[in-house]
Amino acid sequence: KPVQVKELRRMREEGEKIACLTCYDASFALLEDRAGVDLVLVGDSLGMVIHGQDTTTAVTTEDITYHCRAVRAGLKRAFMVADMAFLSFATRDRALDAAQQLMQEGGAQMVKLEGGRIQADIVEYLSARGVPVCAHLGLQPQLIHKMGAFRVQGREQDAAEEMIRDVEILEQAGADLLLLECVPSELAKVITERANVPVIGIGAGPHVNGQILVLHDILHVSPSVTVGHTPRFVRNFMDGASSIENAVERYVAAAKDCSYPAPEHCFK
Repeated sequence: KPVQVKELRRMREEGEKIACLTCYDASFALLEDRAGVDLVLVGDSLGMVIHGQDTTTAVTTEDITYHCRAVRAGLKRAFMVADMAFLSFATRDRALDAAQQLMQEGGAQMVKLEGGRIQADIVEYLSARGVPVCAHLGLQPQLIHKMGAFRVQGREQDAAEEMIRDVEILEQAGADLLLLECVPSELAKVITERANVPVIGIGAGPHVNGQILVLHDILHVSPSVTVGHTPRFVRNFMDGASSIENAVERYVAAAKDCSYPAPEHCFK
């Protein structure tokens, strides 16, 4: 059966880990679907791994919609989430227009937007109009020009408490899913225990409800790994795999049985 929000919540309640990957085209969508991936994200990471850009900020709603259509063509079971492009959700009207395009034209089943409590009004506005929303906290790649560098978020007590409060506010606003990026494992554990919706992590340790990685990272072909700047949380699943599909299957199995992430992939 196709995965829906209700199924993701069931998996969380029953303790079954949710295996997620990014995806950008029909061929890999078919492969990921067959390999057992539960959720695919058409991420603005496509700007870096597909378009060769230095950041995600140049990616447009039209770019993501194009890739969504391609991915949707290859899916039968997996749930598809689409990133909202930089500043496409700066106002209610812009957010609604972008979500409409991603869902109507691209076939997305949920949209994901970066930001803490400042986005609560947008989350509530979209949710009230039938748009499922994933809130993205921790490291926010769209803010790279303001933050200056990709750094672990929430290590200081004040920052951790603020993130916990942001989660509560966004959940109350109607967020159906949470994504935590590059946060200490213990903070992610606290957030996951308090949350009432599934929590997906990337560089957030083993205690979340599911894991997500960039497809090109697990296949060891992304720009970040090929130039030797592999993020701490990345594992090369092509190492020892018999094929690309086998590498994806190994990732799914490791995410499900909690052998990934190992301690060396986690932040303190």
